Amino acid sequence: KASGWYVRWNVEPQNPDLGVSVRSMRGLVDVGLRLLAKPTATPSLSYDEKSMITVPVEVKPRPYAALIENGLLAKAGALLRELLPARGRLFVITVAPVRRKWGKVLMGSLAGGGFDATILEMPEGERFKRLATVETLAEKLTSLGADRSAVVVALGGGIAGDIGGLLASLYMRGVEFVQIPTTVLAQVDASVGGKTGVNLKAGKNLVGTFHQPRVVLIDPQVLSSLPEREYRAGLYEALKCGVIGNPELFREFEVNRERILKRDPATVERLIAESVRLKAHVVSVDEKENGLRRVLNFGHTIGHALEAETGYRTLLHGEAVAWGMVAAARIATGVGKLGERDAERISRATREVGPLPQLKVRGTSIARRLHSDKKTRNGKVHFVLPTEIGKVEVVNDVPEEVVRAAVEEIRELSRQKS
Repeated sequence: KASGWYVRWNVEPQNPDLGVSVRSMRGLVDVGLRLLAKPTATPSLSYDEKSMITVPVEVKPRPYAALIENGLLAKAGALLRELLPARGRLFVITVAPVRRKWGKVLMGSLAGGGFDATILEMPEGERFKRLATVETLAEKLTSLGADRSAVVVALGGGIAGDIGGLLASLYMRGVEFVQIPTTVLAQVDASVGGKTGVNLKAGKNLVGTFHQPRVVLIDPQVLSSLPEREYRAGLYEALKCGVIGNPELFREFEVNRERILKRDPATVERLIAESVRLKAHVVSVDEKENGLRRVLNFGHTIGHALEAETGYRTLLHGEAVAWGMVAAARIATGVGKLGERDAERISRATREVGPLPQLKVRGTSIARRLHSDKKTRNGKVHFVLPTEIGKVEVVNDVPEEVVRAAVEEIRELSRQKS
């Protein structure tokens, strides 16, 4: 028992690779996560272009799965026909660029599955991730006669998923939801776990719900059309999974970086599958972020503050998380939880994924921003800090001067050429 609440997770036998350590000391709860390393350096999921990878997400009362396969978008209609009510109308939430690239493929597949589907476009960009956008889409659903049998399908990146999920959770007090992510960030992270949300002026994702999808359909092939910067920005979320609980995945970035950056199909599918598998394990244990799930916020505490401080215009989300991970590693070193060698490995692996935007923020400004972050509880800012590659802890007693120093350090690093 710590701070008035009990912390305990029982890992079921079907999840043998998930190791969880919990420590309680002086009212502070530290949560550690590790996917236990195999004796071989070979990633645990091998690539097989002829088979679909199924990753179960064991949330109650209704578990679901993330399905991963190159070319899966063209099979969406047949797959959804097996899962969804026969009479439900589908409303696809997307943005114009994604509609132009993949809308025809999806709509053709849905028609082939016998669905009555309609596309609803939303404006593109983080600045439109607001309640006003959800309200506009809800009004459109009403005008189109959508009832409680409606199904909202998010086709796009993390923003489309957040907006679509929040819309589905609120419309008619909740309708079915399907995730079809089309960015690296959404495929490896945002589409799994049921989080929805919009931004306020005070910070990111401060209004939202938990609304689990019926299924997540992941087609790595759609990543081929992503601009280079957006592709690389999404990779930081996969690297995050390596730091928090999968040393093999982290090592993949160190030894196979060129193949990852060249979008080698086998490497990318394995990367996505390993990331989704880790997140599915965590979400299955802690759906509502009461404990263990907080480790997924590694890099996000300072990352979100960077996004807010720069007006959501300078940094892509993945880039902000990348700088946040480097800062978290420096904070961990500053409070004696991480050795310099591992801190440098994290920093180097992060910056070698691609050039990161220069930061023009001050440590004092970011420190002020942190108190508006939703991860702040009872006035204390919670940080996810690595203790080694593959293991992290959640701590809430980081001195503000250590935070300021870490931000100043990444600001100086951002001025250097990679």
